[in-house]
This record gives sequence, structure tokens and C-alpha cells, in this order.
Amino acid sequence: MKEQNEERDALTGFLTHTAFEKEFAQHLHESIEKGEALSLAIADLDLLRRFNDTHGQIFGNDALRKMAESFRQHIPRNAIAGRFGGEEFIVLFPKTEREEAFLAIERIRMDWDVEREFSDGQNIISAKLTLSGGVAAYPADGTTVAEILRKAEQALYRAKVSGRNRICIAQEERMIPKTAHYTATQLERLAKLAKEHEVPEALFLREALDCLLRKYTVSEKLS
Repeated sequence: MKEQNEERDALTGFLTHTAFEKEFAQHLHESIEKGEALSLAIADLDLLRRFNDTHGQIFGNDALRKMAESFRQHIPRNAIAGRFGGEEFIVLFPKTEREEAFLAIERIRMDWDVEREFSDGQNIISAKLTLSGGVAAYPADGTTVAEILRKAEQALYRAKVSGRNRICIAQEERMIPKTAHYTATQLERLAKLAKEHEVPEALFLREALDCLLRKYTVSEKLS
């Protein structure tokens, strides 16, 4: 029972970040073996931090619970939902093309494009909280968990900078060269790691940078 509770977010009942990534890795492996499509969507409530600062986090928690319920109503039964942290939700769509996943998340966005009531247990307020999201898929946008996650996050970022309250599909990213210096030991260990896993060294470096950006929430001002 304890292990099950640790895998579920207490507020929404969705999978936690770690539990979701395990499910993602397993389903991606199955999709690769069977040659089936798989899609991923990342979405969050726009400006929830500002909403919390204005009204209080208890109202914000009610908004997150109501958002989770919208996900349950609109995503397919075989989809797997997780709370990736803060106001961010993530959904895995097994055996689903990217466009189908987009339409599912778009229905949720449209459902939230109105004023809603939120409660702190005693008081009720009316406010409009919108949704932004990004969608990526295997094999179109990557063949690893890290690649597909990065493409979905890039699409979410594009939705934010384009004005929020929209869902964007992943696009091919332009690579920009940037010079950096590493110690000999770091490069030796990187080369060994890349050889063991049979993937390019650059892929590991991009994955490490993605983890760093998520850790320090660089896109926080856009939320």
C-alpha cells in the first residue's frame, strides 16, 4: 500500500513524476518492438503561480483537482496521466498518433476556456484559468524517452511564448553549435557511457541540459 501511495500524487490521484517515467519507458519499449505509434502530451495551467499569489494556494489546489477531473473525462481509457510537478500534467497515449493526442488535449483546453468557480472550502471565487500544452510522438519526434519529452516540452514552450491558451505540436528543432570546455575525465566517462548505450555523446549532453533546465524551472516566467 505504501508503494502504491508513493506512485500516486496526493492532490490529483495521477502518477507521480518517477512512476510516470517508468510507465513511459515500458510503453515506449513495447511500441518500438511492435512498430506502433505512441504520443505524449505535456500541459499546464497558465499563470497558476500568479493566481496562487492573488487568491491563495488552496484555491490553486482546487483548480488542479478540477483540471485533473477534466483530463479523466476527455482522455481515452488506455491513456496514462501523471502530475509532472507544480501545475504541469503529462499524458501518455499508447497506440495513438500525434494528431489524435492533440485533439484530446485540445478538447480539454476548450473546456477550460471559460470562467470557472474555485473553492477554498469556505469561499468561492470565479476566475478564468487557461491551458497550454505541447504534443510529441514516437517515432516522428524521437526514439527515446528523453527525446520525446524534450520535443513535447519544446512544443509547450512555443505555446507559452505564442500567447498561451493553445496546444502546439512538436516541430523539428534547429541545432545551434555552442563551444564548451570539459575536463579530460568528463570526456572519457562520456565516451564510455555513449559506447555502452550505443547512442551519440551529443544526445547525453542534451539530455543533461534538459534535466538542468527542468531542475531550475527556466521557463517559470512564462508559466
